[in-house]
Amino acid sequence: MSGLAGVTAGQSAICTCGLGNGLNYRGYDIADLALKADFEEVAYLLLVGELPNKHELKMFQRKIIQGRELPISVKNVLKSIPASSHPMDVMKTATSALGCVEPEAEDFSDQMEKITRLLGAFPSFLVYWHHWHKNGKEIDLASEETTIAGYIVERLKEKKPLDVEVKAMNAMLTLYAEHEFNASTFANRITASTLSDIYSCMTTGIGTLKGHLHGGANEVAIKFVLEFDDVDHALKSVDELFARKEKIMGFGHRVYREIDPRSPVGFELANELKELETSDPKLFDIAKAIRDKVKAEKGLPDNIDFFGGLIYHYMEIERLYYTPLFIMSRAAGWAAHAFEQRANNRIIRPSSEYIGVEPREFVALEDRK
Repeated sequence: MSGLAGVTAGQSAICTCGLGNGLNYRGYDIADLALKADFEEVAYLLLVGELPNKHELKMFQRKIIQGRELPISVKNVLKSIPASSHPMDVMKTATSALGCVEPEAEDFSDQMEKITRLLGAFPSFLVYWHHWHKNGKEIDLASEETTIAGYIVERLKEKKPLDVEVKAMNAMLTLYAEHEFNASTFANRITASTLSDIYSCMTTGIGTLKGHLHGGANEVAIKFVLEFDDVDHALKSVDELFARKEKIMGFGHRVYREIDPRSPVGFELANELKELETSDPKLFDIAKAIRDKVKAEKGLPDNIDFFGGLIYHYMEIERLYYTPLFIMSRAAGWAAHAFEQRANNRIIRPSSEYIGVEPREFVALEDRK
């Protein structure tokens, strides 16, 4: 079947989506997790199977915070990566470099330690490279921010984040953390099925996520919204796109037909962020009008990427960093799947349907016409 649509490729106890009950991580509804828990709680849930108690969460957070500092050798690698490089390539290269310096044990006995380290290091990869090449300085990776969400915003912008910014970033990390056998997760599981190390699993996921059909939709969605001066301009342009039968990014989903259960949370977060002094509320009105028109006339619901791009824009995050933020979130889901795959493993090796020529005789070079 084209794109393996509708094909069941394995079993997992981590996530359900598109089964008539929304999106759930280990049985917990995505809206509850996004709005009532810190991302660290959600990452722990995905990796361990249960929500942490206060002591477990404190220990988990402490290890993540310790993981923010980078070895000098990795910092040197980040310094050597050109400023013109795509940030996804920066993340992939830094992950490989850290894997060389701090390899995972061959028996995977330290797999939890390694992914906890990476959860701390992923934001540091981006902010260190960013400030070295964009601002010409070596940024201090230490911070008083105790959450991953707060750390990302504070270190990128170098100022204390607002509560609404931390809330939004925390929720976005949770909303993007896991989504069953999507392309990057399945690729990650294939790597895990060879009994490769966790760093290789992560770089496999990153490489797959970099593709425009997977991880960059929110970048395209906000770029589209920013093209318009007002609601009337936007709606006229949408009519023209409909007439040309062109696709609008941020709408429809291969799994969800009626509603992406993450989208209502994204909508409310964008609605809150539009009130910031630096925000343009008009963009929210434009996005809402586009959403309503596409739904009414084409029956397509918006997915998390549509308002997700607006959320990051309101937080003044560079557009090329949206997908690296996806890594910092989805790494928890990737690792949970890698752990699950390696614990009950059989190498993933599907068959293909051959559509080539029938068997034929070899022709010597001198006899070929």
